[in-house]
Amino acid sequence: MSWKVTVRHGSQVKREKFETLAEALDEARAQVDAVRREGGLPEISAFRDYAPDQRVHARIEISGPGLIRSPEGGLDVTGDGSVVAYKGAIRKEPLGATSLDEAFARLREGLDG
Repeated sequence: MSWKVTVRHGSQVKREKFETLAEALDEARAQVDAVRREGGLPEISAFRDYAPDQRVHARIEISGPGLIRSPEGGLDVTGDGSVVAYKGAIRKEPLGATSLDEAFARLREGLDG
């Protein structure tokens, strides 16, 4: 059994498999840190204005072992560098974290339990 980490950053998609949830979360944290080091995104206008905190810079998804009812969740790194943790794949449920450490803790709980 393995955990899969999918990183969607711009037009690039990268997938890796890990044996444990801890390893998958470590990779997710490394990816979040790499995106945040790049700097933020500017505000854009397309039908309406989108501030940096309304734009997703990268999405890091984690899916668990198994084909049926495997746990899924992830993190969106926004254009201002903040991180939004969620669980689910199609219907994403925000986990309401206020810090990066809390986002990872809540994501771990959502995927582990």
